[in-house]
Amino acid sequence: MAFFKRELSPVERFEHALRDRRAARQKQADRVSAIEAVVEESRTAAERLAVAGASADKLGRAETRLREVEERAKALRAELAELDEQIASTERALADARAQRDRDTLADQIEAMALAIEKAAPGFGSSAAALVDAVTRSPAAVLEATRFSASVDAMRHEVLAAADLICWQLRSAAVRTRAGNANIAAGVTAEPEQLPSHEIDRQLIYTLNALLWREGGEVRRAPAFALVELPKTLLAVALRHQHVDYLNARRVQTLIHIHGSEGAQGEPGLDETQPIDLDLLAAEEEETVRADVA
Repeated sequence: MAFFKRELSPVERFEHALRDRRAARQKQADRVSAIEAVVEESRTAAERLAVAGASADKLGRAETRLREVEERAKALRAELAELDEQIASTERALADARAQRDRDTLADQIEAMALAIEKAAPGFGSSAAALVDAVTRSPAAVLEATRFSASVDAMRHEVLAAADLICWQLRSAAVRTRAGNANIAAGVTAEPEQLPSHEIDRQLIYTLNALLWREGGEVRRAPAFALVELPKTLLAVALRHQHVDYLNARRVQTLIHIHGSEGAQGEPGLDETQPIDLDLLAAEEEETVRADVA
């Protein structure tokens, strides 16, 4: 009956090699200790013969014996030094293999998180869509229900877009982690985000042009090709004029791969020197509607 052994992992191979080389080193160290004792005995014997005035033949034999054991000791010490170098090299390789194993484990956990989010997102979308359908399919028209439906639908778009983005970011982080060029803070609990004192209803969106708008007398700006939490009061006009798009839009995914999510790098272009004024754009639309009504 044939027996098949499990293939060892790199860590296990280096651990076995290190254990064997340390055992070989201990045996070699014992040989060196033994030969050094012989060298000392031979040196003492030659010295005693020389002091006692022994014949030239006896002194010659003693010197020959001493040279032989000294050469043997020198060779054994060189072999011991070579074993020390091999052990040090194996220890470094083992440390690298353990670090790679830890990186692979963390990368697997990150990829599993992305897969779990992907599996859970459709369920959330279906549940949110069911809430929206409960209002839109009803023959009754109630303002509060309509507002609720619109809010749920906007939240559904935002959450699904954010889920697509975070899955892409997690998989990119997993690739960087395996390669050893990522700085992942594993096991760190994120601090809760501090909400502003005057909360504004916002939605995470991706800019296609540089934008500006006003909040409480303060001018806010956003570069092109960046993730921005835009006030929902300005979201519709920005979407109509193609200045922003949802995160799950195909072109947005392409632009994120090209430019990232923090704005275009390099010298500012025309869109950044002349940002789109969303407040002015909304006011122009409102004026046009009033003119049409008049």
